[in-house]
Amino acid sequence: MPLHLLKLCVGCESIKELKGWIAERMATARKKGLPLHHVHVTRMVPKRGDEIVAGGSLYWVIKGEIAAREKIIAIEPFRDKDGIGRCRLVMQPKVIAVSPRPMRPFQGWRYFTPDVAPPDLGKAAASVAAMPEPLRRELRDLGLL
Repeated sequence: MPLHLLKLCVGCESIKELKGWIAERMATARKKGLPLHHVHVTRMVPKRGDEIVAGGSLYWVIKGEIAAREKIIAIEPFRDKDGIGRCRLVMQPKVIAVSPRPMRPFQGWRYFTPDVAPPDLGKAAASVAAMPEPLRRELRDLGLL
């Protein structure tokens, strides 16, 4: 059974903005001839990395709700130029909108089991992700989304 990670997407206002950030990084990687993977650097290395790489995703919390995920394909520990241990979470650069769920702020990342992970939005994902965030939140609060 794969294990997921849950992380705050600090500074991001919407799924659309997250997709824009990733598109910019992919354009830069393409110009430099680098692999087209989205990489997020963290301070700590997940101790349960094998379970995460076996089909897990990074679920992003945006503006107080679990909103999207990206499939994790590798976890790469490394030392930065100052000798500090870091970790690259290497993901497929495809953002998948999930059924929004409120989430309080926290530091770092959390393990997230598949039985509590929100389902993908599926075919409705494009239209829901394109909605203005306040409208989507209000519809969710009313139980309509």
